[in-house]
Amino acid sequence: MLDNVELPLLYRNSSAQSRRKLAAAALEKVGLSNRVKHFPTQLSGGQRQRVAIARAIVGEPQIILADEPTGNLDSAMGNEIMDILINLNKNEGTTIVMVTHDETMALKTDRLVRLFDGSQVQ
Repeated sequence: MLDNVELPLLYRNSSAQSRRKLAAAALEKVGLSNRVKHFPTQLSGGQRQRVAIARAIVGEPQIILADEPTGNLDSAMGNEIMDILINLNKNEGTTIVMVTHDETMALKTDRLVRLFDGSQVQ
């Protein structure tokens, strides 16, 4: 899993040691530091989603585009994913642009923009 998370850093010409350190830190942020040596088949759907978030944040982006990040998860795991995204926004200043059909998750955000047939609605 560590290799999976560090993959985006291969294009930055950083050392293997630096990539491993950043990947481990990203997995720590999403609560998966104890699963570093696991394969995707050994992870739950929510854990796989957290790996995807770790891979997205390993390069410390200013903005994350998330398309239905809680779509295939039960409500408890969906809430955990939302907590991670909210913490990234609050604690690290990462802008999160999220698309969702889940009203419960949408209401957890600071700003809500509703679209219908490609137009913004109230």
